[in-house]
Amino acid sequence: MKPAPFEYVRPASVEEAISALTEGGYAAKALAGGQSLIPAMNFRLAQPAVLVDLGGLDELRGIHPRDDGGLVIGAMTLHREVEHSSLVAEHLPLLAEVMPWIAHPQIRNRGTVGGSLAHADPAAELPSVMQVLDAVLHVQGPDGVRTVPIDEFYYGLFTTALEPDELLTAVEIPPLPAGSRSAFEEVSRRHGDFALAGVAAVVQEAEDGTVARARLSLLSVGDGPVLAERAMACLAGRTLTAESIREAAALTSEDLDPPGDIHASAEFRRHLAGVLTTRALDRLRA
Repeated sequence: MKPAPFEYVRPASVEEAISALTEGGYAAKALAGGQSLIPAMNFRLAQPAVLVDLGGLDELRGIHPRDDGGLVIGAMTLHREVEHSSLVAEHLPLLAEVMPWIAHPQIRNRGTVGGSLAHADPAAELPSVMQVLDAVLHVQGPDGVRTVPIDEFYYGLFTTALEPDELLTAVEIPPLPAGSRSAFEEVSRRHGDFALAGVAAVVQEAEDGTVARARLSLLSVGDGPVLAERAMACLAGRTLTAESIREAAALTSEDLDPPGDIHASAEFRRHLAGVLTTRALDRLRA
């Protein structure tokens, strides 16, 4: 298992990286943590002619607080840095909760936040978590910097709004609104394996105890993170009760058309999505 021949470039700045990607065009690939790209190259499922190594770009690392309580996370920040961050634990407990579910410690020691989001694996946890947290992605290319709301970033299977000459440089996450609670649930064959199904949930409660806003995003049941829109609408204006949760979970299952494979049938994934939605929402009941 050896990769096809390629040219290796290690830029010293974001601008140099973008220049290398622009020159390489569709034949160039950015290398972040390499936990997905390198295996794909070894199997020759990916054969970039130019590999642009972002490992030297310290400017893309770090977790920075915003004045309003939100966070900005550099794209090259390692999973383990997020997992053990006191800032993340304090301001974004959902993100802190999900990190130990991502693969194994060896993977988290090398994998990056931006790499996971840009790779757009439908079984990845971070895209769904960032979706319910209303994250905004900072993207830089030869024409400058632009911001992309997370709901507009994913186009389909392993496909995002990134152009070939653009880099994801940071993720900006606003603070959770007052009255918000969050939960994450996942099922895999073994802890650390790819999820058979998972759900990230954020529920904001109004002063009268009803749901002011709900965000539910599922993973490993579609071509990318899947918002459970009918379930979210079903919960709005209601209190979280066994009945409202049961209705929301049923809608979640009904609206899915998940893939089947050797690990789980489509029907089993659909069933799991409903079960996990019920579990997550049960945890959020006052």
